[in-house]
Amino acid sequence: MRWDNLKIEGEEEARLPGYREPAAVRRFDAPEALDMRFYEIHAKSALNRVPEASRMPFRWTINPYRGCSHACVYCLAGETPILMADGRTRPLAELRVGDEIYGTEQEGTTYRRYVRTRVRAHWATEKAAYRVTLQDGTEVVASADHRFLTNRGWKHVLRAERGATPRPYLTRAVSLLGPGRFVTPPVDTPEYRRGYLCGAVRGDAQEPEARGRASAYLAACGIDGGLVGLSGIGGATTRRRRTPGALLRAERIDALVVWPFTPSDDWRKGYLAGIFDADGSCGSDGLRIDNADPTILSWTEACLQSFGFACDVEPPDALGVRGVRVRGGVRAQLRFCHLTGPAVTSKWGLEGRPVKSNADLAVVAVEPLGAPQKLYDITTGTGDFIANGVVSHNCFARPTHTYLEFDAGRDFEREIVVKVNVPEVLRAELRRPSWQGEHIAMGTNTDPYQWVEGRYRLMPGIWEALRDFRNPCSVLTKSPLVLRDLPLLKEIAEVTDVSANLSVPTIDEQAWRATEPHTPHPRARLEAVAELNRNGIPTGILVAPLMPGINDDPRQVEEIIQTAIDAGATSIGGIGLHLRGEVRGVFMEWLRAYRPDLVSRYEELYARGAYLQQPERDRIARVLRNAGAPRARPFRRDPADERPFDRAFRRAMGPRGRIERDVGLRRLGPPDAVQESLF
Repeated sequence: MRWDNLKIEGEEEARLPGYREPAAVRRFDAPEALDMRFYEIHAKSALNRVPEASRMPFRWTINPYRGCSHACVYCLAGETPILMADGRTRPLAELRVGDEIYGTEQEGTTYRRYVRTRVRAHWATEKAAYRVTLQDGTEVVASADHRFLTNRGWKHVLRAERGATPRPYLTRAVSLLGPGRFVTPPVDTPEYRRGYLCGAVRGDAQEPEARGRASAYLAACGIDGGLVGLSGIGGATTRRRRTPGALLRAERIDALVVWPFTPSDDWRKGYLAGIFDADGSCGSDGLRIDNADPTILSWTEACLQSFGFACDVEPPDALGVRGVRVRGGVRAQLRFCHLTGPAVTSKWGLEGRPVKSNADLAVVAVEPLGAPQKLYDITTGTGDFIANGVVSHNCFARPTHTYLEFDAGRDFEREIVVKVNVPEVLRAELRRPSWQGEHIAMGTNTDPYQWVEGRYRLMPGIWEALRDFRNPCSVLTKSPLVLRDLPLLKEIAEVTDVSANLSVPTIDEQAWRATEPHTPHPRARLEAVAELNRNGIPTGILVAPLMPGINDDPRQVEEIIQTAIDAGATSIGGIGLHLRGEVRGVFMEWLRAYRPDLVSRYEELYARGAYLQQPERDRIARVLRNAGAPRARPFRRDPADERPFDRAFRRAMGPRGRIERDVGLRRLGPPDAVQESLF
């Protein structure tokens, strides 16, 4: 254990799934580690294979740490109703992993649309809570960090604390997106049941869910046999069985479904649910109820209007069937279904419908609620969900921690898994006869020189194993901490190919503090480039990501490149911004808040996917060349495919010190080109 001088005694052990031995759980009295626990585990493998479908030009990488101390948390009150995939709602606190709900997706510049997704993680935390009130009366209780989709992109509930990186937040100038406030479901009263039976029987409901509910309601009234032998066509039950018992049963049902003289709201809700289950449908043209009976149509229209629905009665078709159509789109559809509670949920489908509404969802107020409250959050497949009628963001990365039976919330950011035996396991894997000596690219997932590496010092052992087995390798990092291991890199360079790249997207002080506040200063990175090259380690830079209109000004790029040339950079690359998956929403949110003048340009540039279109990529390449960057070399899937490798030597290898470079090994061009494609 490398932090013994900072160790707090009396720590426990914990077992993590997939690991035979218990993990040592440690805390440390260091400023950067307060309120954190480190689970020291013994990993079964060190090498991680990159999926073949990936666009990366290498197959192997190493990740010594799991968990993230900078993870974000988005939280809502537990009673917040969430839109389920069957159209109903359920309180957020009662959701479970695997539940199917609605989220949204957006392709190109078209409307964001409703799609089905599943809950992948569910957790609770305690945080300060705020009530967000909208113009239509919608209220949502959320943490300050929570984000909602607005007409100006994703926005946090509150602005960032003083000294933190600025972020978009809710103001009265924005409106949230979504169908609008969910209404309270109906109560299953005797009047609601009578109304439902009236609609279902007179409309001759045939769906299994409707007939099942009607049969249950009849049984509660002492009438067995359900709807067998009955038809509601023409507005009255028909006696299909002429036995005295059947006639008596039909008369009792007739009495239940008689039109009331003064209907209650519960009866109206039940009637609308029953007639919808019998004759209703939902689609892109709205919600409608079709029937040929003028009495049924008249009652349907009157009940809808009593609840404030705007509706039209359409002309009859060739068979005399007319439709009552409810105007208002998805908002009216959900309000109808939640207000009345039909049994046939398959008719409620929103799949593929656009996320647009005429609801007035302008922000009215954001008010603190005092003491911290228990709040909940979920992770979904789409990265969002519908909370009380508004599109709500969630953390998309946390499910990876639940594999280890950690909570996906606070645990993800405060319970860090450290693979303390990575160097030893790597050595064993490199010794295997099946290992082909392929290039290993580090820094492809998480930076191996993040701050915790300064304490655990896992990278020296990794470098030693790569040195001893002559395995070609490279590293991409934002940290000058790599200089700590310079002696080992020099030893590796004597026996195989090794290179480094440091990411330097800008050297402007203000831009660096706004976009990368927790990283080392860009000029310190360039100094590391110079030091590595002075010591014979081919080191380049990546001006990445290059963002059109933001950091691609030829003068800025030229300053970075000329500084890198002065530092002896062996390669200089630059890649345009990639907007994959959730990154797209996060970036566009930032763009709408800080550079709204560029929104339309970016929507056009990324209309076809996550990558810049070819003309823009060509323009960025010209900017780099004109600024002095060398022309990029083509990528190989794996440089080891072209390198002879002494397998007999590898099988016989054991722990040892430095070795002399084999004459048979030839050095290829600097492998930095391999690392370049990450961006």
